[in-house]
Amino acid sequence: MIRVELPAHLRTLAAVGKEVRLDVPPGATTADLLDALESRYPVLAGTIRDHDTRRRRPFVRFFACEEDLSHEPLTSPLPAAVMDGREPFVILGAMAGG
Repeated sequence: MIRVELPAHLRTLAAVGKEVRLDVPPGATTADLLDALESRYPVLAGTIRDHDTRRRRPFVRFFACEEDLSHEPLTSPLPAAVMDGREPFVILGAMAGG
């Protein structure tokens, strides 16, 4: 069981708390995690990844184990600490502007 922390706007959209828990298979990738998240909360489909390209949206960032995973391939395995529930996988909405 892995832990996923969502930003406030996605928590509101999905009607969930700050953290959700998901079952993913051993050796799961970021794409597997996002597939599980969108399967459990279909309203989130298209908010984190583009519907067509399945790429991370530009103003969405991924963090785990104090590292920015946003530019890692979605096919990269999740860190061991995320897989065993010690650390959450954090999805953040990036800010821009001046």
